[in-house]
Amino acid sequence: MKTESDILIVGGGLNGPVLALAAAHVGLDVTIVDAMVPDTQRAPDFDGRAYALSLTSVRMLRRLGVWDDVADDAQPMLDIKVTDGRAGEGASPWMMHFDHAEIEEGPMGWLVQDRHLRPALLGALDRDGITHVTGRTVVSQQIEQAGVSVALDDGTTCSARVLVGCDGRSSGTARRAGIGRTGWDYDQRALVCAVEHDLPHNGIAHQFFMPGGPLAILPLTGNRSSIVWSEKASRATAAMELDDDAFLDVLRPAFGSFLGDIRLAGQRFTYPLGLTLAHSLIAPRIALVGDAAHGIHPIAGQGLNAGLRDVAALAHVLQDARQRGQDIGSPTTLDAYQQWRRFDTVKLALATDAFNRLFSNDNALLRGVRDLGMGIVNAVPGLRRGFIREAAGLNGALPRLMR
Repeated sequence: MKTESDILIVGGGLNGPVLALAAAHVGLDVTIVDAMVPDTQRAPDFDGRAYALSLTSVRMLRRLGVWDDVADDAQPMLDIKVTDGRAGEGASPWMMHFDHAEIEEGPMGWLVQDRHLRPALLGALDRDGITHVTGRTVVSQQIEQAGVSVALDDGTTCSARVLVGCDGRSSGTARRAGIGRTGWDYDQRALVCAVEHDLPHNGIAHQFFMPGGPLAILPLTGNRSSIVWSEKASRATAAMELDDDAFLDVLRPAFGSFLGDIRLAGQRFTYPLGLTLAHSLIAPRIALVGDAAHGIHPIAGQGLNAGLRDVAALAHVLQDARQRGQDIGSPTTLDAYQQWRRFDTVKLALATDAFNRLFSNDNALLRGVRDLGMGIVNAVPGLRRGFIREAAGLNGALPRLMR
């Protein structure tokens, strides 16, 4: 069996399906290969997984016809409050407060549960007639004169003019293309869950920096919040081994009492934290997107948004090449994508790395420097507005789908 298309996407997480929709939106024929067999039905129970989508990411999902399927279940993120301190001692008086009212475009972003977003994307793939190969893995890829072909584990051959790796930090697409990686481990793990609380969050997201790592408290619909807690690996592993009541006893001193009592809502997850950057975003007939290109610390909640901006930029340059009658897989086309995204993704990776190193410690001198820095940013409207626009994804050259 053989399939042919303009774009062949390997990876069916979130970036892969969005890229498939974006490429189809600009008139390209798309095949997506997913190693998993995804469940297209919405899970009846909340499992704790949620994503912070920036304003520009939501704009793209709206353009692609996905947002209306999740909008009623999405929580606007109206304010962000950033504080420093130690668990059980409360926050430092120095803080940064970002209010969405300081920009004209609206909320800085929305929180969307995985159980709503993922089925909406899969349903859109079916609606748009995109070829979706599930439960199959790529065993080899071959660059040809006018395209690229891959062999799947069932003997199927798929060919296209461009192959896009959306297959994560250990990308097989990148490895088979000879693209190396640079990175390091933080000796931290993220503890991810959701909690119900007695008091309303009023659409405010909180980032609390502690010596072991940052704790993000992100508003979900109702009196619920998503938790992304970065902690030293040994402590995080020990916390995950606790039962739910004991885990809450560990979380409460860090969380605080500003939202009343808290209770777990859904499952708990954990994953190791590190930084990884592909040496190149492209190879002949190949492009990398999302974590396959850059895996960053979740300290700013921008990992998925960075991947979605990759998607929008790649769709933009492919559309331009197609309209000019050029080969969409030519070095000129793919280099335009790399030139657009390479600097931004490296800058974001290094910024999150620097913030994590600056804040994930209990050094008294560094604590004084960072608290003073937060106070200055909060006191200067121009600086504060710049951070707000960055959180909303409004800075820099925006691809068409995000305008």
